[in-house]
Amino acid sequence: MIEDKNQQRTQLSDLGEFGLIDHLTKNFKIKQSSTVKGIGDDAAVLNFEDQKVVVTTDLLVEGVHFDLSYVPLKHLGYKAVVVNLSDVYAMNAKATQVTVSIAVSNRFPLEALEDLYAGIETAAKIYDIDVVGGDTTSSNTGLLISVTALGALSEDDVVYRNGAKPNDLLVVTGDVGAAYMGLQVLEREKEVYKVNPNNQPDLEPYTYIVERQLKPEARKDIKELLKGLDVKPTSMIDVSDGLSSEIIHLCKQSDVGCDLYENKLPLDPQVISVCEEFNIDSTTVALNGGEDYELLFTISQEDFMKIKGNPNFSIIGFMKESKEGMHLVTRADTRIPIKAQGWKNFND
Repeated sequence: MIEDKNQQRTQLSDLGEFGLIDHLTKNFKIKQSSTVKGIGDDAAVLNFEDQKVVVTTDLLVEGVHFDLSYVPLKHLGYKAVVVNLSDVYAMNAKATQVTVSIAVSNRFPLEALEDLYAGIETAAKIYDIDVVGGDTTSSNTGLLISVTALGALSEDDVVYRNGAKPNDLLVVTGDVGAAYMGLQVLEREKEVYKVNPNNQPDLEPYTYIVERQLKPEARKDIKELLKGLDVKPTSMIDVSDGLSSEIIHLCKQSDVGCDLYENKLPLDPQVISVCEEFNIDSTTVALNGGEDYELLFTISQEDFMKIKGNPNFSIIGFMKESKEGMHLVTRADTRIPIKAQGWKNFND
């Protein structure tokens, strides 16, 4: 599906490790005042003065988290950064720096890694972050990417997962389920391509959901948006593993229950139509799909009027006493226990 358009193939061994790092990172510019020293020394030097620092890290493994038969390397570099920034924003912090480390097999020429780092550089520009370090090493199992992201915030702004109270409203940004359905389309087209390599996929009807899978965006805007509305969430998490999994995390960490309303789930029309095409229940996709990188949070009922009608937010339920459990209230007004069926890194 993804053709190798690079006519030139420069072996990584031609540069050596330090030459490779210098080559791939030469275009990275420092923008954050908290970055004293970035790439080029034994370690980065950062100065956050009187702010708190948040740190998160993520590992992406070829064949587990991504498939290079349909994932362009530039998109992969972009996504690897964005998924980490999403965790920073879920703490109500401002993302400031990332480090990027890769393990790569000799089947990748230099030109492929240039594409990967072009995506990383694009994400750094768009999200106004500094790339301050990383490492490269060889791999016998394809491509691995490890990104560590840092952010800063005042102590008063920190939002954890454990602050939700009974009667708080449950809110999600954007829409959910699109990334999962984008993956279904890409997987289907991959199978068609394997049968007939001359068959070029027509992804035009699926533009939105495919982009949500290949090039997701993190919700950098939400922190300032909520601040402008004078709303501070009582708890927050990003939607990476599926809405149901994240709701369970919030409930367990906060020791509360939840009623989630099926008719309040925000679904893009393209998700609904493609679910019908694949004969998949759209509610199941919304709850368990994952990789949406939206923010799920709770707010006090006193803040209801501040966000009511805001197109960035959907109020999808409310928190209850822990003993009342976690339930999906269906359109037929039946109550079904919420279970986590989303992405699992390890099978039982």
